[in-house]
Amino acid sequence: MSKTLIAACVLMILALTPIARAGELATIVVAGGCFWCVESDFDTVPGVVKTVSGYTGGIAPNPTYRQVVAGGTGHYEAVEITYDPAKVSFDALLTAFWRSVDPTDTGGQFCDRGDTYLTAVWVQSPAEREQTEASKAKAEADLGQKIVTPIFDAMPFFVAEDYHQDYYRKNPVRYRYYRWNCGRNQRVEELWGDAAYTGIPGHG
Repeated sequence: MSKTLIAACVLMILALTPIARAGELATIVVAGGCFWCVESDFDTVPGVVKTVSGYTGGIAPNPTYRQVVAGGTGHYEAVEITYDPAKVSFDALLTAFWRSVDPTDTGGQFCDRGDTYLTAVWVQSPAEREQTEASKAKAEADLGQKIVTPIFDAMPFFVAEDYHQDYYRKNPVRYRYYRWNCGRNQRVEELWGDAAYTGIPGHG
C-alpha cells in the first residue's frame, strides 16, 4: 500500500472518530423513585449542568404521566443528568446515586410503590457498563447488603410534562411536604448513615 493511500485512510478514520473536546458535556440516565427528588438531589452536585425528568425503559412511544403511573408501559420515572466530565466524573455521579436511594428495595422507592418507581441505571457503552458494574459492586460491599438495581443498555428517553420539570423549585412547600412524608431522607440516612446523599448541604 502506498504512503499516499495510507495517509488517506488515516485521515478518513480520524474524520469518522469522535474527538472529546474541552467543555464537552455528557449524560447519564438513572431511575431513583420520584423524579422530582432525583432532580433536586443531582442539581446540587457540582459539575451537573441540568437535569430533566422523563420516562424510559418501556415500550410505549411518547408516554404520558398518567399512562406510566397506571402501569403496563414498562417505563420508569427517570432523570437524564447532563454533566461536565471535567468537573465531575461518571463514577462520582454513580456514587452519589447509590447513596441517594434505597437500592435494596425490590418494590419501589420509599412511599412510592410499583415498577414505575424502581431504581435503575442506563449505560451508553461497554465501558460505562463495566464502570457501573464496578461501582455497584463497591456500593454493595460498602452497604453490606445486596443491591438489586439493574443496569440496562440505553433506551429512548421521553421528556416528561412541563409541570414535572423543576417541580421542587416551582412548588417548594408542596415538594418539601411530599419528600418528608414519603420518608425519603429518613430511609436513605438510616441505610447509608454518614455516607447518605440527600442533596441537602451537610448531608452527603
